[in-house]
Amino acid sequence: MRSMTGLGAASRSAAKGKGKSGAQALALSAEVRSVNHKFLQLKLRLPSELALLEPEVEALVRKRLERGSVTLNVSSHGAAQLSALALDVGVARSYHAQLLELARELGLEPKIGLEDLAKLPGVFASEPDSKAMQQGRKLLLEVVEAALDNLEEMREREGQALARDLAKHGAQIARIAAQIRTRMPLVVKGHQDNLRKRVAELLGEKAALAPADVAREIALLADRLDVTEEITRLESHLAQLQVLCAKNGSVGRQLDFLVQEFLREANTIGSKCNDAQVAHAVVELKTSIERLREQVQNVE
Repeated sequence: MRSMTGLGAASRSAAKGKGKSGAQALALSAEVRSVNHKFLQLKLRLPSELALLEPEVEALVRKRLERGSVTLNVSSHGAAQLSALALDVGVARSYHAQLLELARELGLEPKIGLEDLAKLPGVFASEPDSKAMQQGRKLLLEVVEAALDNLEEMREREGQALARDLAKHGAQIARIAAQIRTRMPLVVKGHQDNLRKRVAELLGEKAALAPADVAREIALLADRLDVTEEITRLESHLAQLQVLCAKNGSVGRQLDFLVQEFLREANTIGSKCNDAQVAHAVVELKTSIERLREQVQNVE
């Protein structure tokens, strides 16, 4: 079991190498945070020079995580460049010739400096350094993997604590269900005695119902009050809770559905049984189920 809440961070740097842009030393830092969410929601922020790798990074995160709102920030450090400047001498000559022609046409003294030409569009262009980009891609995937490792480690630790808490609430539900099961025969007997008493008071000593009629009414009353099926299903759900808490992988959605089943049985028991002690037990039962539900919302 893993929690959906966690934090992971990592840093990686590449050794200096030679590319079109000269000596390079690329350094990346990644931080990944996750909080609760019904599905997997990703927010990625990569350095602009590595933005083209976003689909690959997203696929990597989706392979590792199944649920949660995940924010991944990757920042670059150092003076490394993943692209190189290329000079287009032909464009510079064309600019220079046209500027000289313009100066003659306007009767102006040409004052064209190197800095002026360098600022004109197309004179210098950025072109990818394939070797540096390959190194950047490798380093990016490494640092994201390392950050995800740390995140998963934290989520697993939180998941172990969640499993213990879920087991505690499950034990509480089992205790209350056992109390209700023990109490119900007394509740049924009390209602049956009250029924006989009311019949006797209404009919008096001179008249009486046939024993078969009384027996039929008592049987119907017992059937209306019977919550054995609901208690049995609660116990079955508790067994399933134990199985899911011990299971690897994403079980949050299954647990969420299971909690709804817990609540359905509790509501049915409350609606069937007209007894003060059982009513109090049902309130306690719903409280424990609600606490269970709150913790289940944190499970991946």
